[in-house]
Amino acid sequence: MKNFIQSLPKAELHLHIEGTLEPKLMFELAKKNNISIPYKNIQDVKKAYKFDSLQSFLDIYYAGASVLMTMEDFYKLTMQYLEKCNEQNITHVEIFFDPQTHTSRGIAFRDVVKGITKALNEAEKRFGITFFLIMSFLRHLSQEEAIETLKISLPYRHFIKAVGLDSSELGNPPSKFTQVFQMAKNAGYLCVAHAGEEGNASYIKEALDLLHVQRIDHGFRCEEDMELMKRLKKEQIPLTMCPLSNLKLKVIKRMEEHNIKRLLEYGLLVTVNSDDPAYFGGYLNENYEAIAMSLNLTKEQIKTLTQNSFKASFL
Repeated sequence: MKNFIQSLPKAELHLHIEGTLEPKLMFELAKKNNISIPYKNIQDVKKAYKFDSLQSFLDIYYAGASVLMTMEDFYKLTMQYLEKCNEQNITHVEIFFDPQTHTSRGIAFRDVVKGITKALNEAEKRFGITFFLIMSFLRHLSQEEAIETLKISLPYRHFIKAVGLDSSELGNPPSKFTQVFQMAKNAGYLCVAHAGEEGNASYIKEALDLLHVQRIDHGFRCEEDMELMKRLKKEQIPLTMCPLSNLKLKVIKRMEEHNIKRLLEYGLLVTVNSDDPAYFGGYLNENYEAIAMSLNLTKEQIKTLTQNSFKASFL
């Protein structure tokens, strides 16, 4: 099955570029930029990757992102991920980036977006990997701060395909961001949102009804609402699911509990993605391998999931 998964062309639609920061590069950039990080060595970092919740992961994620300072750092980070894509036969990517994580530290929006897109353009020429960029708002911050970020992004509109919503889900429902998403749509951005990872099925409904998103990131808890399930099936609203992430963040206790196979068999447009692979123990192919083994997926089901990744994309 491993060779079969490798052989299939795939798209990745739920990937946080800051979440591809491998420990080796983290130390390299910390040293270059004279940034203090709370780890002595690579083994120390890996030991810290034992999470009990989304928040426990985010604390380490934001600490890691602090080593990214220059346009060249963002280029290097992105290129390292795209080289992995080339190895894994990923032919299209739609990448999230979190500008507020960087602008709050005094890093220019321009340096973030230009560093990432320099690598994306280069990888398209070198490997033939096509791409779109998605700017995410941090939901633990205010809508006013998201609006300010949206305004800052407008001169770089030609680099960015869509806006998204990520970070701490509980207590920060999609309804908190109705105005900024309407403004983003008016500016020509497509819209997606994380919903139904920690938050219940009502977060998914809010994202659809209030933010008018084209795609739900995660959507794991959709089964709590049968009417929602029927709607997701009828409208073929994509869910960008992340199995290893769900396991590492204790959304499920064992991979055998994952609902992606049930949702696929019910007729939902589900896709497989790696989320933050440097932290969760596997890139895209490893996510496919994990569910193939744990859920006894057939080759036909794996093939359908890869086809779904392109159907659900913004291509």
